[in-house]
Amino acid sequence: MNIFEALRHDHDKQRELVDALIQTHGDTEQRHELMDELKTELEQHAKFEERYFYNPLMFDDLTHEKARHSVAEHHEIDELIEQLEDTEMSSSAWLVAAKKLHHLVHHHLSEEEHEVFQLAGKALTEGQKQSLAKQYNDAMH
Repeated sequence: MNIFEALRHDHDKQRELVDALIQTHGDTEQRHELMDELKTELEQHAKFEERYFYNPLMFDDLTHEKARHSVAEHHEIDELIEQLEDTEMSSSAWLVAAKKLHHLVHHHLSEEEHEVFQLAGKALTEGQKQSLAKQYNDAMH
């Protein structure tokens, strides 16, 4: 497995969780559980993706700018999660924020997979792609 396959596997899980989250209604146990699971997944993924994917890309001229942009989007996602946690789950404002999060997560993952992965494929050696995947997976699971 290479780093792109490892990341895409977790991206698929994040898409499923964020899609399910905006289908929930009110201050329910299901909404709480999905929110907790999504928050944990996004936080862990961002931390280890930054460490084992974006960190090496920061040092390459080809990928530096995309890496910085993606890390900035991780912070935007964190801020939206904080906003959701500070908003009453049964309010319409909560669903508005959840839909913003849904949009941003989908945008971010799509951009990573269609733009960053292409550049990173040129910047990283085959050996790096394999070893980064192992380090990322060991940290995540």
